[in-house]
Formats: sequence, C-alpha cells, structure tokens
Amino acid sequence: MDLIALPAFTDNYIWMLHDGTDAVVVDPGDAAPVLAALDARQLALAAILVTHHHGDHVGGVDELRPRLKGAVYGPRAEAIPEPFVPLADGDTVQLLGLSFTVIDVPGHTAGHIAYFEAGRDGAPLLFCGDTLFSGGCGRLFEGTAEQMHASLAKLAALPGETRVCCAHEYTLSNLKFARAVEPGNAALARYQAECEATRAASRPTLPSRIALERAVNPFLRCAEPEVIASARAQGAASTAGAEVFAALRRWKNEFR
Repeated sequence: MDLIALPAFTDNYIWMLHDGTDAVVVDPGDAAPVLAALDARQLALAAILVTHHHGDHVGGVDELRPRLKGAVYGPRAEAIPEPFVPLADGDTVQLLGLSFTVIDVPGHTAGHIAYFEAGRDGAPLLFCGDTLFSGGCGRLFEGTAEQMHASLAKLAALPGETRVCCAHEYTLSNLKFARAVEPGNAALARYQAECEATRAASRPTLPSRIALERAVNPFLRCAEPEVIASARAQGAASTAGAEVFAALRRWKNEFR
C-alpha cells in the first residue's frame, strides 16, 4: 500500500492511498493534483474520504465524481457535497482491504471527523484533516476549546506509531510557536532542526507520528509544567487542561 501527499494550493496536502490498482483520496480541495496522480500511476479512484466541510477540503469532489468508482464519505453533521455517505463516531469504512474507524473530533468545525486505520504492519494511519497538525492544531472556527481539547486527547491516545496525515504543511510555523511555549524541550529543538532541513530539501514534514506529537506538540502537553507556566503567563484561568489549551490557542492565533 502506497501513501502519497499530493500538494495543493499554497500549503494543503491531499492524501492518496493506493494498492497499485485502486486509490482512495482524502480531502480533495482541488481535483487537478488528484487527476494528475491517478493518470500518472494508471489508478482507478475507489473512494473519497472527507473530514470536514471547508472548501479547501471539498472543492474538488464534484469534479472527481466522473472518475469515482465508489462513494464519497463524510461527516454526518456537516454539509458535504451530495451525494455522500454520512458517518459518525464509531462507524467503519472498508476500503482497499483496510478498515477505517471514524472518530468524532469537533473543534475546528462542529462536525469534524477523523479516520483511523489500525494497520497490519505496525504503522497505523490517521487522516485527521485540520484537527491535529504536527506541532499544532486547527483554529476554533465553530467548536469550543473544551471540545478541541477533548478531541486532541482522543487522538493522542492512539498508538504511538500511528502516522499522522494532516492536511496542511504548517509544521515550521507551529514549531516556532511551540518553542516559545516550551523552550526547555530538547526533543522539540531536535525536531525543529530536522524539519527545517526537510523543508530546505523541498520534502514534506508529514506524516508525523503520534508518539512524536506527544513529545513536541504543546497542545497535547497541557499537563506539562513548562506548558502550564507559559499558559498561565498568557492568562490561563487555571491549570486545568482545557483552560491551558484555551490560553495556548488564543496565544497562537496572534503569534508571529
């Protein structure tokens, strides 16, 4: 099974998973990169997975329908281009011989979902849209800080080797913020240097891994003393996880 990050727009990735014959794509905001990849590899489009309703995730869906052999899948609670198969927490989707479990992860949008595949090779897959980024998380456009904090806790509890396939190349800017939050984190400093070299070579920093994100991502580290201290300095009302998260997210919104 091949996993490919197809660049789109300025910093999006459309994820493609294929077995040499059939492909599944995730969040195709633009049809052109998908069509080019299908043609270059002589693949059929078996299905489309959508995590949430934003245009840079669904904008290419209708243009891809003439090539689509199967269905479009998306969150039940959001307006996804029709027709689509509505999904909610705990549902499963069988594709390419794999079983994807749906996880409700509200916060970035009210009905955002993620897709988790447990993997048979010790490398599970997570397609998490704009909920979890490497070193960061999505903005709260529709949900609350409490919802996003809980959603990220669900994802952080997945196996450490899970490949984190998020939808944007935001890693370097996220790590700049993470260093401001937790300057004493040596693992974070090492990861930032690795990612700088990766981007200098024009390679994607993704997929990340859940274990790595637990070690470097301040939004998953709201119980760490240095993260708490930084959040309190930014006005966190208490040391409770959701309050620490809320202060970090507000800070990140204005961080340059």
